[in-house]
Amino acid sequence: MTKIITLTTDFGQKGPFVAVMKGAVLQHAPEAHIIDLTHEIHVHWPAEAGFWLGRAYRYFPTGTIHVAVVDPGVGTERNIVAVEFDNHIFLAPDNGLLPTIFSTPGELRAWRLSEQWRAGRGWPQPSNTFHGRDIFAPLAAELATGLIKPADIGPRVHELIPSLLDEPLVSHDQIHGMVVTIDHFGNLITNIDQRLLADFNAPQVSVAGHQFNICDTYGNVTPGDFLALVNSFDVIEIARAEGSAADGLGLGRGAPVTIKDRE
Repeated sequence: MTKIITLTTDFGQKGPFVAVMKGAVLQHAPEAHIIDLTHEIHVHWPAEAGFWLGRAYRYFPTGTIHVAVVDPGVGTERNIVAVEFDNHIFLAPDNGLLPTIFSTPGELRAWRLSEQWRAGRGWPQPSNTFHGRDIFAPLAAELATGLIKPADIGPRVHELIPSLLDEPLVSHDQIHGMVVTIDHFGNLITNIDQRLLADFNAPQVSVAGHQFNICDTYGNVTPGDFLALVNSFDVIEIARAEGSAADGLGLGRGAPVTIKDRE
């Protein structure tokens, strides 16, 4: 088994929460390699975590354990699930985070954490507000070291709570999507995948009354100008050369985006 564990959370970098979660992993798996995917997910929005994780996991070795804790329902009766997909393992609350990842059809291989099984592991009684430290961390560590398998943790489940992130609406001449997230540079990143553009001859991106042609890269326009492009994760983003599209356009998550051919 791989010793790689990735962490995706909405914890931010204030306070000890990320470090303490890593420490809890290392208590159970001292040789684990822990990689921060991101801790800047928009708070309380699991869909954004699923969006990033679904586009990032494939750059890690097969067998990697991906832990995603964006968990507004922490301490309630919501389930914790382990999913095997594409030779990776995903751990997350069952709150709409994971379905965003599974872009290819197939039988769902998922298991729900049993409270009886958890209580028998000898882990400390979990806090009602920090399951990342008290449940996800030791569970990920034991999976990474091969002490357990996903199927050991509890009963099989055959469906998950659907994602809160709608798929783009595609017609013969238009695509309607939305801004999912904003990166450090102020780029507005959408849920519109490059493959959806295959039938367009000269696609043009419209957002908030503005139209942008799709360029190859940021340097194709003058600094300060806006543009659209297919980014490194193969989705459409709206950018501003050497500036922030989010600030310049006054837009954020949820802004509707339309693509159609230039007339």
